[in-house]
Amino acid sequence: MSQDSAAVPDAARKLAARRRREIVAVLLFSGGPIFESSIPLSVFGIDRQDAGVPRYRLLVCAGEDAPLRTTGGLELSAPYGLEAIARAGTVVVPAWRSITQAPPPAALDALRRAHEEGARIVGLCTGAFVLAAAGLLDGRPATTHWMYAPTLAKRYPSVHVDPRELFVDDGDVLTSAGTAAGIDLCLHIVRTDHGADAANALARRLVVPPRRTASDMGHQRYLDRSLPEEIGADPLAEVVAWALEHLHEQFDVETLAARAYMSRRTFDRRFRSLTGSAPLQWLITQRVLQAQRLLETSDYSVDEVAGRCGFRSPVALRGHFRRQLGASPAAYRAAYRARRPQGGAPEPALRPERSERPERPGPVAGGPERFAAMAGHGAAAALAAAAEAGDAGKPTSDAFAARLPEAPVPRGAGRPVLPSQRERPVG
Repeated sequence: MSQDSAAVPDAARKLAARRRREIVAVLLFSGGPIFESSIPLSVFGIDRQDAGVPRYRLLVCAGEDAPLRTTGGLELSAPYGLEAIARAGTVVVPAWRSITQAPPPAALDALRRAHEEGARIVGLCTGAFVLAAAGLLDGRPATTHWMYAPTLAKRYPSVHVDPRELFVDDGDVLTSAGTAAGIDLCLHIVRTDHGADAANALARRLVVPPRRTASDMGHQRYLDRSLPEEIGADPLAEVVAWALEHLHEQFDVETLAARAYMSRRTFDRRFRSLTGSAPLQWLITQRVLQAQRLLETSDYSVDEVAGRCGFRSPVALRGHFRRQLGASPAAYRAAYRARRPQGGAPEPALRPERSERPERPGPVAGGPERFAAMAGHGAAAALAAAAEAGDAGKPTSDAFAARLPEAPVPRGAGRPVLPSQRERPVG
C-alpha cells in the first residue's frame, strides 16, 4: 500500500455535528511511554501558525482514572476525561502500556462511538492493540512495531498486519509502526488535511524528514525471522535459532523436537502455543523465505536454490513457493529483476482507490509465520508483476493480495490445503 495515498472509507461516515475536524483528542493511559505520548502533543498541540502550519485544537484525555504514570515514574494529569472525545474529529491513541493487558472497556466504547460518528481514529505503535481490541481493525490493513506485529496478528487474526510499513492509512483508521514512525504518521495527517507545504513547514520546525519510507530506514531487515516476543525467554528459542542457521540442511520437525528434548506431540503443542503456527508450517515458510532471498540476491539456478534451502527436490520448492507466494520461483525472479533493472529500488506498488478495490479477503491462516515471508526486498512489486504476467496460476486482482503477496494461502473453499497440515517430512 502506498503510504501517502488517501483512502476513501468503504462506507463514508459523515462527521457528527458536534465533532470538529480540527479538534484532536489524544488518549493517554497510565504506563504509556512518554516519547510516543509526546508525539501527537507536539504535532497538534503547539501553535505554529507563524511558520505556515494550520492550528489544531488539542484535547488531552485520560483513558482511565488518575494518576497516569509514565516513563521514569513521572505522573501526568490530563485536563480532560473520556467525555471530551465526543467533540473530536481525530482521536489518537499514542501507545498502550502492555500488549498483554486488556484496555479499559470505557475507553474502547468511546473509541467505537467516535468511529461510528465519523471521527478519524489513529493508533501509534502499540496503540494499534487498543484499536484492535475495540474491533476497529477487523478486516483492515494495519501496522505496529515490528517486534509486536506477530503477536497482533496472532491475537487478532482478522487484522491484516503488515510490519513492513512505517504507517498504514486506511481512510478513517490509521496505524503506525514503532516510536519515531508516529512522527511520520502525524506529518501524513497534516499533509492530508492541509497539503504538502504545511507538512513540510512542520517537518522543518521539528527538524525531521518531511517524508520517509520503510526502505529509507532499512526497515525490512528486522522482519526476516520475527516471532512473538514471548519466545525470547523460552527454551524453544535456542531450537528456533538453530533451525534458522541450518535451513540449508535437510531436517524435519522430529529433529527439532529431539533438540528440545521433547516428544513430537509435546513439541508441537508448545511451539503452537508460542507462535500460533504448527512447527512444520513454520519450517516450510522459513525455507521458502530463504529461497526468496536467494532468488533475489544470487544467480543460483532454481535447482541449486532448492538444495541450499533444505528442500528434497526442486519440485518440492516449486510447489511450496507457488502455494505461499502465488508464483513460480523462476517467474518471481524474472519479475523481481524486471522491477530492479540496475540494482535500484523496486517500483512501488500503487494502492488503488478504495472505490476500485474488490472486497478484502478473509484473515490469513497460520499466524506469525506470515511475517517471515514478507522480508524479501521488493517482494510485493515482484509478485505483482508476476501476477500481471499471468504466471500466478490464478488471476490476482485483489488489491490486498498484491500488497501482502507473501502471506501463506489460507485454508478454505476453493483454496489448496497447505502442506503444513500433513504429517510428512519437509520437501
